[in-house]
This record gives sequence, structure tokens and C-alpha cells, in this order.
Amino acid sequence: MSEWLVLVIAMALACALVISAVVLRQRRVSADDDPSQTPDVIEYMTMMIGVIYAIVLGLAIAGVWEARNAAQDNAFSEAQALHEVSERAQVYPPAVRDHVRADVRAYVSYVVGTEWKHMEEHEELSPHATELLDRVRHDVMDREPRSEAESQTYQSMADLVATADTARNTRGQNAGPTMPGIVWFGLITGALVTVGLIFTLQIRRSGRELLLAGMFSALIVFLLFLIWDLDAPFGRGLGATTEPFLDLFPSVGAGG
Repeated sequence: MSEWLVLVIAMALACALVISAVVLRQRRVSADDDPSQTPDVIEYMTMMIGVIYAIVLGLAIAGVWEARNAAQDNAFSEAQALHEVSERAQVYPPAVRDHVRADVRAYVSYVVGTEWKHMEEHEELSPHATELLDRVRHDVMDREPRSEAESQTYQSMADLVATADTARNTRGQNAGPTMPGIVWFGLITGALVTVGLIFTLQIRRSGRELLLAGMFSALIVFLLFLIWDLDAPFGRGLGATTEPFLDLFPSVGAGG
């Protein structure tokens, strides 16, 4: 049996049991029962639903913000590894050193100028950027060490290229939205229920009540927008940026 079917059945049973219990209790209430002597259930339910929804919103914001920070850290790891490759190429002869640095710079330039936007639009890595990183790998791996300094640097540079490739693959896996559709369904449904409960409290049209109701609704919309904006770690305004690449390769940002 599907887990979603089990969930639907469980929710239906919970609703049926509560409604049945209330109906049976009402049938057993005596004629002289005074409901005004009991607490207002509506106010209690409204308060609890608001608290539960606030907790869910908080968890959702924390989740997408953590994913965004992880994506930014991952971009820094990739940029730092490539920067080290470029710096450690100093041990090679000038022609080889310049070739390695040119290929690293070409890759970084393409990531900053083209691939980041490609990820936003297509939610995947660019094949051409993969080819550019492969060139860097071949530059490092295909050259046999010809001196003691090159021998000592060879393995570390190979490890750095592997680190950059791992960080890049992780970036590709996180290129799209991270929040499942069922979670969005719950967040939007919860927002509608929470705002709708305002009308169960007999809200009047006084300026103060209308202002508070409007501000409350606007706050929920803002928080949902914040979650949506952070949901794609590399794709929207508050997502991870190319700043690590630009900081470590300033000539790319300067267009030089």
C-alpha cells in the first residue's frame, strides 16, 4: 500500500473519530447544560493551528537557508581548489604553467559568465563547462613529473582537481528547487487555513482589526516568498552567488 494512501486514510480516520466523538457527546448533553461555562474551543483551536503553522514555517525557512549556505560553501570549495591548482602550477615550466592557468581561468570565466545563468534556467550543469574542467584535469594528469618539485606537487594538484570536480557535481545536484511539491502543498494549505481562521473570531471592520489582519496576511505571504526564493540555492535573488570565484580570480570579474 502506498505511504500516501496510508496518510490519507489516517487523516480521514482522525477526522471521523473526532467528529463522531463530538456528535455522540452532543446527544448525551442534558437540556440544562450551559455551554457558556466551558472555554471557547474556537479560540483554542485557532491559537494551536497558528502555533503549529508558525513552527512549520520556521522549519521550512531554516531548511532552505541551510541549503543555501551549504551551496555557497560548496561554491567556495570549488573556487578555492581551482585557485590552488593555478597557484601550484608555479613549479611547471613557464609554457606549461601559463597553459594550466589559462585553462583554469577559462573554466572560471565560463562558470561566472554563462553556467550560473544556465543553471538558473535549466536546473543543470552546462556540458561545455564540463569540457573545460576536463581540460584542466588533462593538463594536470597527462604531464609526467620532470623534477623533484613537480613530483611533490603532482598528487596534490590531482587531488585538488578531484575536489573541484566533486564540488561541481554537488552544485549540479542542487541546481534545482530542493523543496518537494507535497511540502509546498502543506505550506500553502496551512496559510489558507490560518488566514481563514481570522473570520471565525468574528472580526469586525474596525480600522485596527483590518490593519492587523492585513499585516498578518502580508507577513505569511512574505515568509512563503522567502522560502520560495531560497528554495533554489543557485537560481534566485538570495541564492548562492559567484562571489567566491570573483574573489579568488579578480581578473575574471574585471574582464581582463
